[in-house]
Amino acid sequence: MREHGEAVEADLREHYGVRLRDLFLRDADGHQRMTWRELRCYIRQLPSTARTRIATGDDDSIWGLQEHLTAVVIDELRVANWQRANEGAEKSKQSPRPKPFPRPGVGGKKAADKNSPERQAARQRALRRAADRKQAIAQGLIR
Repeated sequence: MREHGEAVEADLREHYGVRLRDLFLRDADGHQRMTWRELRCYIRQLPSTARTRIATGDDDSIWGLQEHLTAVVIDELRVANWQRANEGAEKSKQSPRPKPFPRPGVGGKKAADKNSPERQAARQRALRRAADRKQAIAQGLIR
């Protein structure tokens, strides 16, 4: 969590020329140097390569339009080559269809996290809460 704060501070300074401490300081007239609303706007508008986005695991933002289009071209070339290589071959003798070029946020770590022990424990807690609620409804304790 500490690295998130450091990333926010560095990004605010680099991209907007403000400091995080400005949130808690006042100018000579007694006005806040930066409001919470301004901070939120600054963070939301950070570029895709900002440290804050990377530190929070926002992998999707690392890729821009150019990277996504390049991945699409790679996928299309792989499929075209696969079709050409398997032209006229029987279905059972064809090589497997090529996998899509890896993209951030698709498959990989995020897919593996679905069955992590933490996720399974959270699922079990949710099922327990649902069962408790159903029992309370049946007993007339809640509607």
